[in-house]
Amino acid sequence: MSGPLSHLKVVDFSSVLMGPYCTMLLSDMGADVIKVERPSGDSTRYIGPSRNKGMGSMFLNLNRNKRSITLDLKSEKGKNVLLKLLKESDVFVHSLRPHTMKKLGLAYDDILEVNSKIIYCGLYGFSKDGPYRARPAYDDIIQAGSGIAAVQGEMAGEPQYLTSLMADKTTGLIGSNAIIAALLHRERSGEGQEIEVPMFESMVSFSMIEHMYGETFSPPIGNSIYPRAASPYRKPYRTSDGYISAMMYNDKQWLSFFEVSGKEHLKDDARFKDIHARTQHIDFVYKTVEDIMETRTTEEWLTLLEQGDIPCVRVNRPEDLFHDPHLDAINYFEEVEHPTEGKIKNIRFPASFSATATDTRRLAPRLGEHSEAILREMGYDEKEIEGILEQGPQYI
Repeated sequence: MSGPLSHLKVVDFSSVLMGPYCTMLLSDMGADVIKVERPSGDSTRYIGPSRNKGMGSMFLNLNRNKRSITLDLKSEKGKNVLLKLLKESDVFVHSLRPHTMKKLGLAYDDILEVNSKIIYCGLYGFSKDGPYRARPAYDDIIQAGSGIAAVQGEMAGEPQYLTSLMADKTTGLIGSNAIIAALLHRERSGEGQEIEVPMFESMVSFSMIEHMYGETFSPPIGNSIYPRAASPYRKPYRTSDGYISAMMYNDKQWLSFFEVSGKEHLKDDARFKDIHARTQHIDFVYKTVEDIMETRTTEEWLTLLEQGDIPCVRVNRPEDLFHDPHLDAINYFEEVEHPTEGKIKNIRFPASFSATATDTRRLAPRLGEHSEAILREMGYDEKEIEGILEQGPQYI
């Protein structure tokens, strides 16, 4: 066993991306995550390229270090198995709306009857205390409702979604943090609890840190958008042969940039004087840098900016990252042999622990791969197992 959470058992009754990402973080840190799937499996099994049915690329990336059991929770038999599993577990994670969990008999109060110390975490669209509580939600809906799409529109000229499922993953991150905090509380007090992690509120918090801006004050003393973040000129700079990202933020970095670029006269321009002035004139500031950057090649700028200790990086496409020298040096994308899918690239957990190192203990499971083993661990005999699994995996 390895990882700081190696003593924990987590039941993952979530699907798609948000919940599985949350539980993947826990499993990467050592938790025994048991993924409970309906007989047809998590829908992400069917997203992206695959070598075998039900083992799509997105599923492979989201479900490493987990075990899979298939249960038909519409049947009393399947529900009883889940309740018995929860009796022996530390954490229960789901991504269904509260009213759906109540209909299934799997609301927090129901689970308390079998395990009073469980950490029960629900990840869903909107808080159950507000009028949106019954609404369905996906990443696009939350990006739009939380203001993110509109802020992107400040650059694009019309509302746009980020080309990353940011709401799902950010909410999953918040969920994993909340679970670990609740586990620490339980260790000190012996008390379990219910955790609610709604996407809408999570992403409003995420986006409004900088975009409350003048609305921070009551009454407001400015608008709600942080100008630097939303400037249409805040983008990778075109060089004479490609693109580069460079970020001059503090006064020292700007003075260094004027020197290495040969534009020392700009240090006397009042619009570059300090962070307040630069923020007030951010479009002019970024447009000026844009014009300067076009005068040299990407490689020339990387050399000059690094000499000036200015943050900079070549603009990568996702496929470029597989050959990035830094990621290569730390073996970030491990090439591993999956038992059924052949050679695949696996993403390492990004944090490291000096005393409880993490590793990839197992790769993403086939649908129901561990059903029999998990049921045996729970004390079921062969005849009972045969009855429970009579309706085995049914790939769609």
